This record gives sequence, structure tokens and C-alpha cells, in this order.
Amino acid sequence: MPGTKAENKADFPLHLFHHGVNYKAYEFFGAHEATRRKKKGFLFRVWAPRAKSVSLVGEFNRWDPAAHVMSRLIDGETFEIFVEGITRYAAYKYCIETQDGRLLYKADPYAFHTETPGGNSSNASKVYPLDGFAWEDKEYFKKLARTNIYSSPINIYEVNLLSWKRREDGSFLTYGELEKSLVPYVKRMGYTHVEFMPVSEFPYEGSWGYQVTGYYAVTSRLGTPHDFMALVDAFHREGIGVILDWVPAHFPKDAFGLYEFDGAPLYEPSQEDRREHAGWGTRTFDYGRNEVLSFLVSNAVFYFEKYHVDGLRVDAVASMLYLDYDKKPGEWTPNIYGDNKNLEAVSFLRKLNETVFGYFPYAMMIAEQSTAWPLVTRPTAVGGLGFNFKWNMGWMNDVMAYISTDPLFRKYEHNKLTFSMMYAFSENYVLPVSHDEVVHGKCSLIGKMPGEYEQKFAGMRAFFGYMMSHPGKKLNFMGSEFGQFKEWDYAEGVEFFLKDYPMHARLSKCVRDLNEFYRNTPAFFEIEDSWDGFEWISADDADHNFLAYIRRDKKGGETVVLVNFSGAELKNYRVGISGKKYRTVFDTDSKLYGGSGKVQKRVYHAEKVSANNKETSIAVDMPPLSCKYLARCE
Repeated sequence: MPGTKAENKADFPLHLFHHGVNYKAYEFFGAHEATRRKKKGFLFRVWAPRAKSVSLVGEFNRWDPAAHVMSRLIDGETFEIFVEGITRYAAYKYCIETQDGRLLYKADPYAFHTETPGGNSSNASKVYPLDGFAWEDKEYFKKLARTNIYSSPINIYEVNLLSWKRREDGSFLTYGELEKSLVPYVKRMGYTHVEFMPVSEFPYEGSWGYQVTGYYAVTSRLGTPHDFMALVDAFHREGIGVILDWVPAHFPKDAFGLYEFDGAPLYEPSQEDRREHAGWGTRTFDYGRNEVLSFLVSNAVFYFEKYHVDGLRVDAVASMLYLDYDKKPGEWTPNIYGDNKNLEAVSFLRKLNETVFGYFPYAMMIAEQSTAWPLVTRPTAVGGLGFNFKWNMGWMNDVMAYISTDPLFRKYEHNKLTFSMMYAFSENYVLPVSHDEVVHGKCSLIGKMPGEYEQKFAGMRAFFGYMMSHPGKKLNFMGSEFGQFKEWDYAEGVEFFLKDYPMHARLSKCVRDLNEFYRNTPAFFEIEDSWDGFEWISADDADHNFLAYIRRDKKGGETVVLVNFSGAELKNYRVGISGKKYRTVFDTDSKLYGGSGKVQKRVYHAEKVSANNKETSIAVDMPPLSCKYLARCE
């Protein structure tokens, strides 16, 4: 016999869901406004295939499992109930009766809002319709649709929203307060994008958001979903893109979350050797289960569609790709081909990227991937994973080791500055100086710099000059832009009071001016995928800790980059060039930025003196720990 009208209506989205291709599962599952028999209320749906029974519990029924017992839908695995009279912000959970008689009180995996974690919170979900927000970013997306992101400037400011700034009593700023303070700050500093560390709801602040329990709910610590929409919209009105950290690699074992959702592994694999990230104390996702694929891919689509984000930085991709990640021999089982690749995770990542780009061609899908896995940013049609950007972790590790070395010994580490150009065009890279580099005893960025107080600032300026001119998009973590000495602490705000001190204020100005120079200099971003945009002048002068190279734009315009990473001044240093005349367009040693301001020469004319395998050259004076840009005029 045919099912009820409601069942027939549910059949198709359930069919897609169980085949792993319902990419908008959030429109079906969770809590949604509905009308039944002319009565208004909310329709709740949850997938719990092994449950003996499921009830909806909440403040509206005094958390009584007997009050609202849910019905099974046509698939036998999904439960549904319509409840009239429920209003926005009503707290609820699902009470799942397991086959062995236990009662599990679970938050809604598809909830759009949650109780604020901490205190006496029961970590319940909250009813919250997302419709009704008036977006004002139509012009932003029109412009974005005409933009080639690969040949555009991308300079990302990474932010932890809970600790960028705090009130005097230590409490969080709201999304609304961040709209009034963070947006103008990012605009003033000249960044093109902002990246938020995870905002999906999480119970433990010490996880920095990387242990998610509410994948479809932005954290309620700072406000409502509409408040977060307003923050994104405000960035877009200023022409600034918004990227979210997204965590599909693992989830925590909090009892109210996805963990053994219906009494046994459901979102996590059934195979014991694939189930745990032992080092993190978390569970992995089962990428071979269609319903989990629908859940995760829908979640990515959700943030683009409902929150208008520009991109996702996908966390811990390496942990997904390898079956032996953080495992000893004997703790993992090879795949059907006898090797360590997680074939289901590879398939998931390809499906993820194909789907996101199918809906949102402008999207940025950025892999945080730390190994040499090939073709991460190449199309799936040619065997790639389908991302369009990848964090360059090799460059980051090398340069962090280099700048932490005393200039007296840097000549022995010179290859750490040059090796990145051996593979710079193998992927579409982002150069990340992220939160991970300024915690857990690694020192703040300025704390890594050797030398006395002023030398540390000079080292920072030289490093930023080098970073901004190296091929690849840029990312810098909050606080580094003005030289915070203290390591990042998730429980405190960034020490903006330091900008009241001259050297910190001048470093901030240097970074702001560098950001502006980068945005306005096509040679630094137009050609990132070939040697057409880069030429070494001097790559091997390790004894002087010196680098010289050319960046070119599509019209042939040239900017010469000179970097002295030594603690000594280089006088009359010969640099081979091809042009006749060059003009200084940026100097990190300027007094404006806290430098010595010794070298005032602005224009250089070529001389018939050979250097660096070129027939003509210029003689430059380079102060210690400095970077200079020269624009070719003739």
C-alpha cells in the first residue's frame, strides 16, 4: 500500500540521503517550521537507524520521554514528529532508546542553534529558523563572480573570534560588537580576507573549536545565527572575504554529541582500527557510509548557502588520507590494495569539492595538508583531490626554523629559504603563519626572532617583506601584525595595548603598508603557478644570508626583491639586473617603520659591471635584517 502523504513527500530526500547525495540534508533533518492540519509548529526529524524508539524532549514537555514519541518514516531509520506551539529558542534534545534499553539524550546533529556551553548548560539544541535575514552583499558577489581568484591578491587575517578582543571583565565580545570593531580593523590593516577558527558549536574552549558537537550551529557564546550573518555581511560590504575553518576529520566523545549516536558507532566507523584518533581523544568519521557523506557534504554547502561564506579551510586533511596516521605498525589495516591510503576519505574529499564548486564556482576550498600527497589542488578529473588551494606547510616549517636561527649561523640553514621554490608551482599554495606556530612553547612570531629588542622588530619587518613577495597567497595570525611578544592564549584577548608603544605601532604601520603594497602590485600575485612570475637573481649567497629575486606580472612589469637576513650591513653589494633604471618602492628599514633610515637612495642606474650571470648590475647598501623592493622603470 502507498504510504501517507507525508511519507511520500519524505521518500525522495531520504532516498538521496541514503545514497550519499542529499547535499542539502539540513533542509530535511533537524527542526523546521511547518503547518499540519492548519496548525503551525515545528517538524523534527533525526536519523537513528538502530534505535528502539526516539522521543523529542525539551522545556515544552519538561524533558519527559513519554510526552512526544516520534514516528518512524518509510525508511525505518528516520524518526519524525510535528509539535505545535513551539517557539524560537525552545531547548530540545532527542531521547534515544537503544536496543539494550539505555536512554541517550542527544543534541540534534542538524540543529541551527544551541544553548550556550558552560555553566549549567545541558548542551541542548535550540529551535531557530534561519530565514528572515536581509543580506546586503549582492554587489559583493557580483564582483566576486567576475574575479579570477588565482591571479588576485589574497591576504588572510586569521582570527579566533573568542579571543581577538575581550571585555575588561574577560567576557567575550558579541558578533555585533565584532562587527563594529573587527571589520573596520581588518579593513584598515588592508587584508583581503578574514579566516575564522572554527565557529561551529563546541563544548570545550581549550579545543579552540576543533572538537565540534554542533556542525550546523555557529557558537551561541557570541550571539545568534542572524548575528553571525550580520558579521559576514558587514565584511562583504567592505569587500572582505570570509573563510571558515571546517573540521570534517574528527569529532569529540561528548555524550550528547555524535558519539555512538544511537548506542553504537554510527557517524564513526565500525572498524575498531579506524574509529579513533587516539592522540586527539576523538572519533573519526565513517567516510564509507552514505548517510555520513550526506551529512558532511551538506554541512559544507550549508555554510556557503546560509551564511554566504567565501571559503572553507579544511582542517587535518592528512589525518583523513592515511590509514596509519598517528598509528604504530599493527594498529592499522591496509586497504584493498595493501597500502595506507584511506580510499573512502579520498572519495569523500573529491565528492566534497566537486559538489561545492558545482553550487558555488567562486568558492575557496583550502586544504590544511602537511604531506607530499600529489595533486591536492588539481581537478578530480585528472586524479586530483579537487581543492583549489593548499597550505604550504613545508615552506612554513622551513622558514620558521630559519628565522629562529641566530644570524651568525643562518648560512648553514640557507636552503630552508630557497627549497620552497623547488615545488612552489606544484600546487596552488597559501603561505600560512597560523595560530599553530605561536602556541605550546613555540613562541610568538616576534619571540622567534633572535637578538635584542630592536633587532627582533627588524627581523619581523624583513620576514614580512620576504613573505609578501614569495609566490603564494598569504595568511597571518592575529597579534603578529604588531609584534605581540606573548604566545596566543585562547582564554585572553590579543594585547592591543602594545600598539601604544612606538616600535609596535611602527611594525603595525609596516604591515599595513606592506598589505597595501601587495594589493596594488600585480607582480606579487598575478602569476603564482609558473616561473613566468619569478626569477632568481641570487639564491646561493648563504655567507651573507642574502636573497634577490624578481617578481613579474602578466604585462611584464618587474619588482626586484632584496632581502638581507644577516645581522651585518651589506655595502656596495652587487646585484645583477637586466633593466636600466630601478626605483625604491618599499624599504622595511625606513624610520617610519622603526628602522635606521640610513639608506636614502631612491633610484639606481645600471652599470656595466657583471654580477649574478648578468652583464649589468647595481650596487646596493642593505642594512642588517632588511628587505627592499625595487620597481623597474626602464
